[in-house]
Amino acid sequence: QVQLVESGGDLVQPGGSLRLSCAVSAIFSINAMGWYRQAPGKERELVAIFTTFGDTHYASAVKGRFTISRDNAKKAMYLQMNSLKPEDTAVYYCYGSVNGLQYWGRGTQVTVSS
Repeated sequence: QVQLVESGGDLVQPGGSLRLSCAVSAIFSINAMGWYRQAPGKERELVAIFTTFGDTHYASAVKGRFTISRDNAKKAMYLQMNSLKPEDTAVYYCYGSVNGLQYWGRGTQVTVSS
């Protein structure tokens, strides 16, 4: 079983930066993993992901501003968020899949506001 634990959410001003972390147990078993977010009143949406094929994919809304990375030795995944906008406000979830099974963290709140 895979456990995912997010951290790093905070209140930040527009234009600011934030780095989210996700502790990933069994990271070497993961087929695909990434970040999703859910804003109030909206559906959960993909932010960035390492695909099963080893490449990365970003939502168009964050491309050029967010960077996904991973450190297998530390069993961790990160999301560097720059030039944050109020519309980036959401709960950010860590996601992983293993042989078709999906795993989610509990989420970390990111609020972008002046």
